[in-house]
Amino acid sequence: MRRSEVLAEESIVCLQKALNHLREIWELIGIPEDQRLQRTEVVKKHIKEEGETTILQLEKDLRTQVELMRKQKKERKQELKLLQEQDQELCEILCMPHYDIDSASVPSLEELNQFRQHVTTLRETKASRREEFVSIKRQIILCMEELDHTPDTSFERDVVCEDEDAFCLSLENIATLQKLLRQLEMRKSQNEAVCEGLRAQIRELWDRLQIPEEEREAVATIMSGSKAKVRKALQSEVDRLEELKMQNMKKVIEAIRVELVQYWDQCFYSQEQRQAFAPFYAEDYTENLLQLHDAEIVQLKNYYEVHKELFEGVQKWEETWRLFLEFERKASDPNRFTNRGGNLLKEEKQRAKLQKMLPKLEEELKARIELWEQEHSKAFMVNGQKFMEYVAEQWEMHRLEKERARQERQLKNKKQTETEMLYGSAPRTPSKRRGLAPNTPGKARKLNTTTMSNATANSSIRPIFGGTIYHSPVSRLPPSGSKPVAASTCSGKKTPRTGRHGANKENLELNGSILSARTFKGFQI
Repeated sequence: MRRSEVLAEESIVCLQKALNHLREIWELIGIPEDQRLQRTEVVKKHIKEEGETTILQLEKDLRTQVELMRKQKKERKQELKLLQEQDQELCEILCMPHYDIDSASVPSLEELNQFRQHVTTLRETKASRREEFVSIKRQIILCMEELDHTPDTSFERDVVCEDEDAFCLSLENIATLQKLLRQLEMRKSQNEAVCEGLRAQIRELWDRLQIPEEEREAVATIMSGSKAKVRKALQSEVDRLEELKMQNMKKVIEAIRVELVQYWDQCFYSQEQRQAFAPFYAEDYTENLLQLHDAEIVQLKNYYEVHKELFEGVQKWEETWRLFLEFERKASDPNRFTNRGGNLLKEEKQRAKLQKMLPKLEEELKARIELWEQEHSKAFMVNGQKFMEYVAEQWEMHRLEKERARQERQLKNKKQTETEMLYGSAPRTPSKRRGLAPNTPGKARKLNTTTMSNATANSSIRPIFGGTIYHSPVSRLPPSGSKPVAASTCSGKKTPRTGRHGANKENLELNGSILSARTFKGFQI
């Protein structure tokens, strides 16, 4: 065989080996089938010696590609190892399973990309859980300090005492952390409620026992906070005050009774409802009586709180009603027109405003009360009667009062008119007589004329034909022909002249004249 033929056969064998080696590399690095076909086509082109490429150049190119592929294989394997290490670390912290990938084969670019994304997601999950863990841990420590609680389980010790980086951030652990925090917060809330209850009890006992202010200030430090030592101190104060209460039974019961009356007023209790609590009137100050009062005040407080909105609405109506009545009283005052400045107009506007406001309040309360009565299946009582009945009664009493005041004014005006008809516009007591004052010469006496209504003329003054006539309460002149009787006057004054008395007599005598039923003439002294 020729040497050239031998070389050709050796070249073919080498080429075959090179192609087989290439296929192995492609297999290792995970090149897909379509890319293998493309690469094989490139090798084929090189073998056909297209262009000016020689066999030696082809060998060189192939070797270069092999080296490049080996380098890529190494890099991918290194990255795969690094990603696997990171995945292992993150999965241990997060208590999650490892990423499933074949470590023996060379990963493809797509596989590496997916692995990278997975590791990135794990890092984000770790950061989120760690942030949540740190926040919950901080709250747990604060609650434990508030409750004076020492970690007594292995999990609590892991959370509070161990290094944060060593804590497993699994979903289960995070859920357990949240549960522990809820338990501690519930205990804290319960403790705060107990402390507030003890403080309310202390304040109530202070008021009932009339504890001086300086004694209250001595325990001011325990009137805030809810730590265990504060709770113990509050309980000790309550026990002390309870013992003091037993020693001052009468004083405490009387204080409760004052409070009861206040709640009765706020709840608009009727007299019958108040009298229904018989222990209120007992005088045997025993512990049993105190318990009855305590139970009653608790029941009343609850009753008031349940119906607070309705009672406040009724109270608002009551206050508006009282203000309206006050303006009504001022409006009927005859002296309101004197020395009032601009107040009269303001009061009238306010009265008109209140008069419009009251029906609106009544309608609102009526709707709310009807809804309440439907929900509770019973009547809402105010002072022992239904509210709208109570309102109607108040308006009726107001109407009757106005009618009574109007009748009183009419009667007063009637009496005043009768008095003026009898005694003139400035009435005087008939029993007190005054002497005739001396007249100035040349001046005649004036007559006073008082007008009387037809209605009162028939009842007060009868016509002259009836026989009865009422005279003005001036000194009567003696009968004709007699000497006039002079009234005592101050020294130095002259006795009235006889001629002037004659003139007065002529004015008084009614002989031959008729007294009108509408006028009455008398002397104006």
